[in-house]
Amino acid sequence: MMTRSPQGRTNRLTRPSIAVAAAVAVTAGVVAAAPDAKTAEPSPKLSLIAASTSVTLDSWKEDPGVYLDLGTYLTSENGAIELKVTRKSYKDPVLATQVLRNGKKTTTKALPAGLVKDFSGLPDFAQISVTDAAGKTVLKQTEAFCPNNASGRVRPDAPANSKYPQSCPVNPFTLGSVWGVENGWASNTYAGYYAKPVQLAAGTYTAKISVTKKYRDLFGIANKPQSVKVTVRERSWEEGEGSGSAARSAAPRSSQSAKSAAGHQGHQGHGGHEGHQQAADAPAAAHSGNAAASAHAAHGAPARPEAPAARTTGATPTFNVGHGPYPPAPPALPWALKKESLQRQAFSAAKVGDRPGQTDGSRQAPAAEPNAKRPTGKATVPDVPKPDLRSLPAYGITVSDGYEDVPGKDYLAFSANVWNAGPAKLVVDGFRSPGKELMDAYQYFYDAKGKQVGYTPTGTMEWDPRPGHEHWHFTDFASYRLLKADKKESVRSGKEAFCLANTDAVDYTVKNANWHPDNTDLSTACGQENSISVREVLDVGSGDTYTQDLPGQSFDITGLPNGTYYIQVLANPENRLKETNYKNNSALRKVVLGGKKGARTVKVPAHHLVNAN
Repeated sequence: MMTRSPQGRTNRLTRPSIAVAAAVAVTAGVVAAAPDAKTAEPSPKLSLIAASTSVTLDSWKEDPGVYLDLGTYLTSENGAIELKVTRKSYKDPVLATQVLRNGKKTTTKALPAGLVKDFSGLPDFAQISVTDAAGKTVLKQTEAFCPNNASGRVRPDAPANSKYPQSCPVNPFTLGSVWGVENGWASNTYAGYYAKPVQLAAGTYTAKISVTKKYRDLFGIANKPQSVKVTVRERSWEEGEGSGSAARSAAPRSSQSAKSAAGHQGHQGHGGHEGHQQAADAPAAAHSGNAAASAHAAHGAPARPEAPAARTTGATPTFNVGHGPYPPAPPALPWALKKESLQRQAFSAAKVGDRPGQTDGSRQAPAAEPNAKRPTGKATVPDVPKPDLRSLPAYGITVSDGYEDVPGKDYLAFSANVWNAGPAKLVVDGFRSPGKELMDAYQYFYDAKGKQVGYTPTGTMEWDPRPGHEHWHFTDFASYRLLKADKKESVRSGKEAFCLANTDAVDYTVKNANWHPDNTDLSTACGQENSISVREVLDVGSGDTYTQDLPGQSFDITGLPNGTYYIQVLANPENRLKETNYKNNSALRKVVLGGKKGARTVKVPAHHLVNAN
């Protein structure tokens, strides 16, 4: 969700560092009172603090609503607060366990069953009440808290970097996550992406923020509510650079430019392998219901741009929200800035990345560097740990017709994710021979110390020259099939080539999971047209999502009768990649097609306990 900032553009981009700097001052007393490390108890001491006594929030005339980024943080002293959140399978509930570390000794404490329902954070953690100038309560609500939210150090001797992941995953088929606030750090309690705007008229208010009783009791947090003066001011998107704010003119784009933006991703966007798909597949996914904004824009209606907004929390649904229609965000980059970068049609304009005093989790992860030369000597597949590629069930499932692009057609669109359960990361290098269109691809193998000990040829990579795509795809990584009720194939998607990137944290509790993977930023993951070599990596615990608004992420169902079908997502369909297990590469999702031509419908039953389409 977007946050509304009163600052100019430069200040908006550095606001988290200001908040964290203020948090340092606020917590000076807390730090001074911290117990000596030698006598510290294993349980961390958690405190709610306010980085500032006042904030200014904006409500936009064109889209009224205020996002309650009040600048409150949860600090952790006397050790880190660490939670392991997992489920055994989709038939089992999500369980949370607190991990307590005291030197070399590690103990665990199970949190109450049912406390968490998903992986997006601790529900109903913060209680917020807002009163107006007359003392009347105008708002009272609770918000969830992601411990992995935008954070920073509150004292100079705290660890330089947090070991915990950035953001909490919201992929409906996430299997495991680790949440934490590092020792001597503070994490923003604002719910960010998960929050909804509230309606507050322009004026002055007082917000009271506290930790709800169940979490105070559970974690031993003192009952010390924070009070923040809130000034709500009304703004307009029509404000320009010369208005005293940095809000640039944001008049709606024309339908043609909106269509271009929706139909062609920015330089960092990723699409299917057009050369191996039916032409009719191409427009289908762009009209899916979950991509309503781009679909609406693509069919003649002006796309209303989002208002300028601040980078604050880093509470995004996933690392990059998959290979979708918008220029991708680096880990934990807020949706607000992501939308702003879309407007600018250039991700570099967002000027993301940590810098001195700014550790809000908005870094742009670098691409993995390929080996300097293609491998020589005899290809070998040594007896060392290898990746384990698995598929998640399809989700984000919608139906649509072909609109004016392919009239008379009906499509079933979906999102898909292939992830690596480890214990070794998947590393594939592509090497280009002068004058050849394809790169030769090789899979590499490493010993326990990280030394390369073998390689094997594993197909090819090809350049996708389409405007808005422009990257190298690794072929035969996955395939999609629509199966009949008897599990026999009915329709196969043409998509087979992928740019590999660590877009989703699927299970960070598996062995050797990397909580800070590189190769997450889609703008750098898959090379440039003039690249002589490319490295694509799928790290342990992470998956690569392709969203349903992309070419190839759909089936032509025009001629299919109504009834029950299964969407199959199949990893490594030709077994070209070497894995620890080839028997878990397929995932099925049941769908029921109905309706009539031009108005097809789809029902998506729950997948065990996961009731998300």
